Amino acid sequence: MKAITASHAGGPEVMSLTDVPEPPCPADKIRVRVEAAGVNFIDTYRRSGVYKVDFPMIPGSEGAGTVLDAGADVTWAREGDRVSWTSTSASYAEQVIVGQSDCYSVPEAIASDVAAASMLQGLTAHYLANSSFALTEGHTALVHAGAGGVGLLLTQMAAARGARVITTVSTAEKAELSRRAGADAVIRYDQFADLTADLPRVVRDLTEGRGVNVVYDGVGKTTFDASLASLATRGTLVLFGGASGPVPPFDLQRLNAGGSLSITRPSLGHFLHTTDERAWRSGELFEAIVAGTLRVRIGAKFPLEDAADAHRALEGRRTTGKVLLIP
Repeated sequence: MKAITASHAGGPEVMSLTDVPEPPCPADKIRVRVEAAGVNFIDTYRRSGVYKVDFPMIPGSEGAGTVLDAGADVTWAREGDRVSWTSTSASYAEQVIVGQSDCYSVPEAIASDVAAASMLQGLTAHYLANSSFALTEGHTALVHAGAGGVGLLLTQMAAARGARVITTVSTAEKAELSRRAGADAVIRYDQFADLTADLPRVVRDLTEGRGVNVVYDGVGKTTFDASLASLATRGTLVLFGGASGPVPPFDLQRLNAGGSLSITRPSLGHFLHTTDERAWRSGELFEAIVAGTLRVRIGAKFPLEDAADAHRALEGRRTTGKVLLIP
């Protein structure tokens, strides 16, 4: 079968389309024909060596497709079922082996590309809005990268819960996408001379000096200080990613000085810990998509062989919404 292989740690150029053996299917797993694979920042971290992995390796962890066959012990899926997943390795390929704990049944009304585009970022947005900081009417949230995959979905979910949403974006096009998703105010951070000083000032101007109840920050290093400074007293910083790099160690006394602030560093796997939790989050996500109350934006589709170009586009911030690979 065809798959993308990264020969060693490095830039996008280390990835190429290769012929690899079909993976064996254990008795307790299923073999799936990949119809769309999600491209995520974590893939670039692994490819570049920021996250330690063994090379050569097949990148990717998210996708959707159709079950080709099931292991002898499998009772939870059968040939022809449509499924999706969020954390199954080697997903940049024509086939992938999926286990029960990472298998989600895709409703008939949802196409495979939409399912693949909604899984990791949709489930992330769900736990951010419902669990890391449970948004309700009266809250004000600052969402960084408001036109990104998580940002667009999180904005819609926050608005649906009655929260006021302020987002940051880098272009006029992204600002318009963010407004369409339900942002009440959009900030163009690319126009700031000093992000750390200017962003909190604008946020406080928009909140009558109070600041926001929560900042959802998936950017990390470049936005961290501005995020802390944008919080209201007893506000919460939810640092769920590091697209610009990891945040350096900092003095916890800053949280006290900032107004008894809180900070949390969650990851998706800890919020999909049980079967019931996975069913709750995926069920609400798919129901909203089918009902049309949650719109999933697919910003770009690349053929599988163009995975390197997909990574360049993502890392260069040239994308909006979700980036997919199509085998």
